[in-house]
Amino acid sequence: MRIVSTGLGRGDDKALAKTLPQEPLIPWWRGGVIYQIYPRSFADSNADGIGDLRGITGRLEYLADLGIDAIWVSPFFKSPMKDFGYDVSDYCDVDPQFGTLHDARRLIKTAHQLGLKVMIDQVLSHSSDQHPWFVESRRSRSNPKSDWYVWADAKADGSPPNNWLSIFGGSAWQWDTRRGQYYFHNFLSSQPDLNFHHEPVREAILQVVRFWLDLGVDGFRLDTTNFYFHDQQLRDNPPRDRHGNVADMSVGDFNPYMFQMHCFDKSRPENLDFLRALRSLLDSYPDRAMVGEIGDDDGLARMAQYTAGEDKLHMAYSFDLLGLAHDASFLHQTMDRFESIVGDGWPSWALGNHDVMRVASRWGCAELPAKQRLAKLRLIAALQLCLRGTPCIYQGDELGLPEADLSFEDLKDPYGIAMWPQFKGRDGCRTPMPWDSESDDLGFGSAGQKPWLPWCASHRLLAVNRQLGNSQSLLYFYRSLFAWRKRMPALQIGAMRLCAKHRECFSFYRQSNTQTLLCIFNLSPEIIRLHAGEFSLSEDEFKLAQVIESPLSGLTCEAGRVRLSAWGCGVIGFSL
Repeated sequence: MRIVSTGLGRGDDKALAKTLPQEPLIPWWRGGVIYQIYPRSFADSNADGIGDLRGITGRLEYLADLGIDAIWVSPFFKSPMKDFGYDVSDYCDVDPQFGTLHDARRLIKTAHQLGLKVMIDQVLSHSSDQHPWFVESRRSRSNPKSDWYVWADAKADGSPPNNWLSIFGGSAWQWDTRRGQYYFHNFLSSQPDLNFHHEPVREAILQVVRFWLDLGVDGFRLDTTNFYFHDQQLRDNPPRDRHGNVADMSVGDFNPYMFQMHCFDKSRPENLDFLRALRSLLDSYPDRAMVGEIGDDDGLARMAQYTAGEDKLHMAYSFDLLGLAHDASFLHQTMDRFESIVGDGWPSWALGNHDVMRVASRWGCAELPAKQRLAKLRLIAALQLCLRGTPCIYQGDELGLPEADLSFEDLKDPYGIAMWPQFKGRDGCRTPMPWDSESDDLGFGSAGQKPWLPWCASHRLLAVNRQLGNSQSLLYFYRSLFAWRKRMPALQIGAMRLCAKHRECFSFYRQSNTQTLLCIFNLSPEIIRLHAGEFSLSEDEFKLAQVIESPLSGLTCEAGRVRLSAWGCGVIGFSL
C-alpha cells in the first residue's frame, strides 16, 4: 500500500476527461463548512465589554484565511437580553449593544467580498415579552393581536391549563393579570411562545425572513425548529419511563423537563407545512439555505423527517453529538441509525456550540498529556470533517479551548442560575475569544472595561496569535484540514457506509462518483491493529488500496494490516 496525493485531475487531455466520471455541482451549503459566531464574545470594537458586529467584521479575514465557507451569527436583534438575544423584541433591527443595521449590511458586504456566506439566527418560536406584538396581545382578549400568542384559561382550581413544563424550570404557563389567563412559554416566562396556528403570525414571520433575505443574508440557522406548533387541545404530556424511553439529549437528567414525553408541546405535524412555506420563500432567492436546530426525544428521526425531500429544511442538527457520549460504540450506533432513516435528507453535524460544554472538555482532552491531548483534538476535528453532512464549528474550538470554570457569582445564564449547582449553565463556553496572548484582555477589544463574562486564564496560551505561526498547533491543523477537504468530493457530497462495529475504532466508507474513501478513527489511547476483513475487504482488494495524503496522522499499513497510533486516524482510497 502506498501514499498518494489528493489531486483528482492529471494533464489536459480533454477527450480523456469526458470519459471519466464527473461530480455533480455541489451547493455551497452541502459542501462547505459553517463557523458559528457568538457575537457577545467574539470581538469588541468599542471597548464596552460586549462583542459586536463591527468586531466580527474586523475579524472576517481571520475566518477567510481559516478556510471556512459560511458564518452563522447568533442573534444580534433588539432584545432586553434576558436570554442574551434569544428573546427578540424587534426582529428587523439590531440591538444597540451590537451596532446598527448599517453595521449588519457592512458585515454582509465584507463577508461576501472575502468569499464568505452569512447565515443569521432566527428565533421564530417565541419572542420577548417586550415585543410590541406581545405588549398588545396581553392588553385584552379582544385586541387585534389577542390570538398571536398561546393563551389559555386556568383550570377550575386556578392551576395552569395542563402539565407542560418549561425547559428552564417549572411550569410552562405564566399567569397574566391583564387578561386573566395563562400564556405558554417553553423557555423563560419572558419568552412567550407565538401561536403558529394563527395565520397572521405565520405571515408576519415570513415577512421577517424576507426582510433579511432582501438585506443580503445567505441563509438562516433556525432556533428550536420543532417548537413552532403546539397541540391545540392542550393535552397533558404523558410521563416518561426514564428507564426505557429515549431521552431528549438537549436536556440533562437534572431537569424535571426530562420526566415527560413531549408529545403535545412541540414537534407537532403542522410544523412540516410551515417548513415547506419557509423553504418555498428561500427557494425564490438564489443560493439560500437554512439549518434547523432539533431538540427532541428522537432528534435523529426528526432530522430525517425535516430534511427529507427538497421542500423543507436544507439541513438540520440534533444534540446527539453534543452530549457526553462519544466512544466508538456510541458513534457507530448513532450513525447507523441515522443512515438507516435519513434517506435523501442532509445533516449538519455540530460537536460544539453556545449551548453545551466545550468539546475539548466534554471529550476528556484537558486531562491528557500534551501530545495525546493534541492528537485527540485533531482526531475530533478530522472525524467531524469526514462525516456525511455539513460540519458546523463553534468559535474557539479550532483553538482547542477548554470549558471555562466560572463561579456562581460570575454566571449570567438564567438556565445555569436556575439549575445550579448540578448544572453550571452555558456561560463556560461563551467567554471572550482569545486573540492575543500578550494583551491584558486577550485581544478581545474591551481594553480596561470588564467584559460581560470573565476571560479564562487557561485560554491565554491557546490564543490565536500563539497558534497562527506554529505548524504543530491545532489551529494550523484545522486550516490544513479545511483546505484538504475542499479537494475531496467524497467527503463533501459522498454517500456513507459504516464498517463493522468495533469497540475502539470507528470506520466508514464515503463514496462519490470519482472517489471511494475509507475513513478510520482510533478513539482510544492504545495502539490498534486491524485486518482487511474488518473493513469487509479481501486481501486482494486491500492490496489495491492507497493511503491518501492528508493532514490526518497516526495511520500506517504494514503486512496487510492497518496500524493506528493512540487517537490516530487516516483515510484510504480505492481505484474506481
